[in-house]
Order: sequence, then C-alpha cells, then structure tokens
Amino acid sequence: MIAGSPYVVQEEVQPFAAGTWNQIFGNENPIHIEIGMGKGKFIHTMAKEHPDINYVGIEKYSSVLLRAIQKMEQEELSNLKFLRMDAEDIAKVFAPGEVDKIYLNFSDPWPKDRHAKRRLPSREFLARYDVILKKGSRLEFKTDNRDLFDFAVEELEPAGWKAEVITYDLHNDAKLMEGNVMTEYEEKFSAMGNPICKYIVYR
Repeated sequence: MIAGSPYVVQEEVQPFAAGTWNQIFGNENPIHIEIGMGKGKFIHTMAKEHPDINYVGIEKYSSVLLRAIQKMEQEELSNLKFLRMDAEDIAKVFAPGEVDKIYLNFSDPWPKDRHAKRRLPSREFLARYDVILKKGSRLEFKTDNRDLFDFAVEELEPAGWKAEVITYDLHNDAKLMEGNVMTEYEEKFSAMGNPICKYIVYR
C-alpha cells in the first residue's frame, strides 16, 4: 500500500525533492515537518487545522507509516505528504532554509549512552536541522521522558541553539496549552499522570 501511494513521496523521487517542495504541493505556503510522526495523529490534525501550511510527516518504519496512510484515506488533505526515510538523511531531501518549522514528538529515547548520536534532539541532529530550517525559525520538542528531555536541553548550548520556552509540565501551562495538539503518546502518558516536557528553540 505504501509503494505507489499518492500520499507518500516515493523513495526514487526523494533525492530530487530538495528545493522542490513548493512544486510538490503546488503553492508557496510555509513548510512544517514532523520527524518521527508515528501513526500520524498530530500532523494530520495540524494539517487539517492549518490549510495554509504544507506539512511533511517523516517516519522510518513502514508498518507505522501505514497507519498514517489509512488515516489519510479516510480524510484526504492536500497539504500533507509523507516520507518513509531515516532522519539522518533529512538534509538530502530538503534544501537549505526550505523548512519553516520542525516538530519532534515523543522521540525514541535511545537510552544507552553509546546511542546518544541517534537521539533526534542530539547536537548531531540539531546540526542537520540547522541546515534545512530557515534562519530564526523554531523547532518544538515534546516528550514524557525526563532523561531524554534533560539530555535535549543540555545539547542546546554546545549545538549553538537558544531556548525560547522550556517547560517540565506542559499541561499545567495554560498559555502553552493554547492550540496544543496531542499525539497518541501524549494522550496516553498524560492520562497516566506523566508530566509532559516541551521546549521551543531556535538558531
């Protein structure tokens, strides 16, 4: 179902996608991406609520991406596309400064120290995001994993990023909760009483 799906930018096209996303969407609207989108609830909701923004959801695993495709088949959105790829190659499919915002939601914590470079909020990944993100644009990260969040905050300064907002209890911050769209994990973990951490950072 993934191969040939009209909602997925196919792998043979991906190497040529950098710099052409406005052509792919057929307009000049801003481009927001979610890296590690899971089943797609967050990005599908965002795309539905903001039709004047183009969204690209990125997921590594076909079995998970399939759930997002099924959601699109039930409710098609012209401003949402999917990529099945490893996030390490992100700078190959987006041109420098082509992206207006990046979302990281409940990323894999990769708890072992030797895997730190694989964590999506690591300095290695922040360097990749810095290439594709427009100057002064924002990256938003949410997680219930306090160890991962502490790591992410510590990575900002050596990576040359600055924090606009840092909270260790998102759902008790009325201002930040305005317009907050929850992922499947966020609904699950917050219902269990787990505090949700979030930062908004820029370069």
